[in-house]
Amino acid sequence: MALGRPQAIKETSVSENFQDGFYPDGLPGDVSVVTDEAALRAMHKEPMTRSTDKVLPALDRHCRAIIAKSPFCLISSQSDDGADISPRGDPPGFVRVIDKSHLLLPDRVGNNRLDNAANLLKNPKIGMLFLVPGMNETLRVNGLARITDDRRLLDPCAVKGRAPITGLLITVNEAFVHCAKALQRSELWNPDVQIQRNELPSYATMLVDHCEGLTQAESDRQGKIMAERGLY
Repeated sequence: MALGRPQAIKETSVSENFQDGFYPDGLPGDVSVVTDEAALRAMHKEPMTRSTDKVLPALDRHCRAIIAKSPFCLISSQSDDGADISPRGDPPGFVRVIDKSHLLLPDRVGNNRLDNAANLLKNPKIGMLFLVPGMNETLRVNGLARITDDRRLLDPCAVKGRAPITGLLITVNEAFVHCAKALQRSELWNPDVQIQRNELPSYATMLVDHCEGLTQAESDRQGKIMAERGLY
């Protein structure tokens, strides 16, 4: 579960275009929810066989090819305290395919929260989603993760002379390609729909609103330290 305690939300205006949700007065108390899987499935058409039968117990050549081209993935984990998901990125192929059943994900320099790592020590189940720029299909991998500090595995992952301190050694239980619809609808790779970064506040400014007692000057100071640490 993520570190820190929930903070009261500061009602600051992000932009003139900001609008409240569908119910500015709060979610209705009588909102309808679905609690039964059979009822849920009755609301949807039967899945096609190529959706139900595509799950592999290990990485085949197509899975390995996608991982080799992927510069970005998301990892998810869960413990009794809650769930977490976080991004991982590096040059394409940064997640190493050791064999058809094992992956190595180097842990690069970050914020040292260790949210997913702490979860995985308690519950090793992990989910991964691999993306390849220009490709609308994605690769999903589920398995079990261990944290490794084995230099035989990690030293070959060095970038700019710096090897990761630890990495995730993942045993693959399931792997399958996910269809393109989500990325087609979102136009994720379409540069024409990308925002200008100044349409939203800077990361440092957002954190001033999110962290109790944090000033803009202190946020900028900490950001400078993180930048000086570099990417590796």
